[in-house]
Amino acid sequence: MDRKEAVRRYKENPPPAGVFVVRNVAEGMVLIGATPNVAGRLNRERFALEMGSHTSKQLQADWNRLGADAFVIEVLDEIEEPEDPGTDLKEELEELRQMWIEKLELKPEQLYKMVG
Repeated sequence: MDRKEAVRRYKENPPPAGVFVVRNVAEGMVLIGATPNVAGRLNRERFALEMGSHTSKQLQADWNRLGADAFVIEVLDEIEEPEDPGTDLKEELEELRQMWIEKLELKPEQLYKMVG
C-alpha cells in the first residue's frame, strides 16, 4: 500500500475519539482527558509515565511512589467523527469529559491537574 492510499484510508476511517481515565486505585485520584485519538493517547499516557516524563507532576510522583500496579488506564467513552463539518470535535470532547467527571461524582481535589 502506498502512502497516498494509507492517508486516504486513514481519512475515511479516523481513529475513535473519546474520553480516557488514568485512575490511581490506591488513593482515588484520577486524570480524565479527552482526545481525537483515544487509543493513541492511552499509549502516550502509559509511555510517559513509564519513562518518568508525564506532564502532570503529581500523577508522575504518585506513579513513581506507588508503582504501575496501583493504576488503571482505560477508555471511558468513544464518539464517532461528527458528520457535520462545522462541528467542533474539541468542544464536543470537552463536554463529554465534563459529563464523565459529573457521572463519576468527582470532586476537584480528586483530579490530577491536566497540563499541556
